[in-house]
Amino acid sequence: MPTPETAPVTPLFDAPTIARRIDGMAAEIAAAMPGDVTVMVLLKGSFIFAADLVRALGRAGMTPQVDFLRLASYGAGKESSGIVRIIGDVPEGLAGRRILLVDDIADSGRSLNAAVRLMEEAGAAEVRICALLDKPSRRVVPVPVEFVGFSVDDLFVVGYGIDYAEGYRYLDFVGAVG
Repeated sequence: MPTPETAPVTPLFDAPTIARRIDGMAAEIAAAMPGDVTVMVLLKGSFIFAADLVRALGRAGMTPQVDFLRLASYGAGKESSGIVRIIGDVPEGLAGRRILLVDDIADSGRSLNAAVRLMEEAGAAEVRICALLDKPSRRVVPVPVEFVGFSVDDLFVVGYGIDYAEGYRYLDFVGAVG
């Protein structure tokens, strides 16, 4: 079995394709969520996507605030443990805010469901979900992912911030491992 350092990667979405889709998503979000919004970035995998999305939202006429939440369920493996852990604290000052949760992959739905619950418990006025990739075939917990970059089959993907045992985040494209 390949290790994270040697596993072959087959490109799925190149950098220009991702950039065009993010601009489209920003226009969709700006139309659906005009006004003040807090972009809640789910770390670590979505940090590159979120940075590009926030800039695209600015080009679309928005002035989003940005905050971060770190959840974990994978560790070093290719399969989720099924248990979502919060790493660190839930950001403060969310009461009454409109939140756009930004994640790299909507997969089982467990992490996004946990994040939505945390935002609601913190008093958020509205919570919507945005994901670069959606794997609807893997959904275990139903979550309403309103803004999707690309739908993908049940592949293990890396790149553009998404890792395999902390490797491959640096790639400027999204690809399938193996």
